[in-house]
Amino acid sequence: MIEYFTQPLWSPYIAGAGIGVLSCLAFLLSDRPIGCSTAFVKARGLIGKAINPRGVAGKEYYREIVPQVDWALMIIPGIVIGAFISSFISGQFHIFLIPRMWGDAFGYNPYLRVAVALAGGIFLGFGARWAGGCTSGHGIN
Repeated sequence: MIEYFTQPLWSPYIAGAGIGVLSCLAFLLSDRPIGCSTAFVKARGLIGKAINPRGVAGKEYYREIVPQVDWALMIIPGIVIGAFISSFISGQFHIFLIPRMWGDAFGYNPYLRVAVALAGGIFLGFGARWAGGCTSGHGIN
């Protein structure tokens, strides 16, 4: 069984079933779906509270989505830590500034890569909040 965790690719059926079980547990234990788009909003609210507490308290948006550290916010570091552990155990961990596929298509300029990644993240976050959650969260739940 342990050798399954060292494979570079997992069966999408088994991974999907695992996410389904996790989603059911999230609803059962907290009456909330799993997803990380709200976690980024909470993180922004926590940063805003540290800089300008009255500004965050005055926003109606943060009355609905309370900026607090909870299990939904912990999904963000969990994704990063889980991805690192998975890549390390499977022997796929590599550090590089520009992925080869990106470099071959767009060049190896790190500033362009950072600018496009930042813009993509902003658009993705805006769209996810506008739609009431990310597509993966909607698809799972």
